[in-house]
Amino acid sequence: MSGKGQVALVTGSGTGIGRSAALMLADRGYDIVVNYSRSADDAARTVQDIENRGVRAIAIQADVADDNAVRRMVERTVDQFGGLNVLVNNAATTHFIDHTDLESVTEHVWNDILNVNVKGLFSCCRAAMPYLAASTGRIVNVASVAGIAGSGSSIPYAASKGAVITLTKSLAKAFAPNVRVNAVAPGPVQTRWLADHQDMVESAMRLTPLGRPATPDDIAEAIVFLADVTTLMTGQVVVLDGGRTI
Repeated sequence: MSGKGQVALVTGSGTGIGRSAALMLADRGYDIVVNYSRSADDAARTVQDIENRGVRAIAIQADVADDNAVRRMVERTVDQFGGLNVLVNNAATTHFIDHTDLESVTEHVWNDILNVNVKGLFSCCRAAMPYLAASTGRIVNVASVAGIAGSGSSIPYAASKGAVITLTKSLAKAFAPNVRVNAVAPGPVQTRWLADHQDMVESAMRLTPLGRPATPDDIAEAIVFLADVTTLMTGQVVVLDGGRTI
């Protein structure tokens, strides 16, 4: 499969996993929409790096928790590039709360995490689906091993990523064969999310056979595989955790 002449929208792609996925898809010939919520400077740098690869790119600010903003983003994507072939749902948020500290899991925490990680992801899929269905499109959702093992930065975060896995399977069934929907489930990834929580990373690595956390590129390679290489996978979750959940 070749991305030449095709378009990918990657949410949360100013930095981290999203940026790596956007750059790798650009290397395969995709025109890229770089979505960001607050990191305008980072998004601009990502756009420049993509354009340096000889393909087109634009940055669009949109909070995926805002359904109207998501719909505008998808419409602008189609207006600008003429269609949409790949959606990578990478945008996410969390709160770092010890799993035994139930009183700190407030209504605000639940709403903040679920509005972005679950409802926001669904809004992106819903807005993009007519265009993806018209182009034999692909969706790749970024879940987490937290959604499989019940681990991670907080209980609401783990619950949200479990919901992402279920959404992946539901959408894969509902929109086959026109749209393939898969997910990646990383373990700890060395991004600025975890910069102040290296104790969590070190603890996880003691239980990880390969002995190292993932890099954004590790996860992006799997995203690109699901979006642009395999053609028979749908409804699947690719775990990338160095063997921790064996």
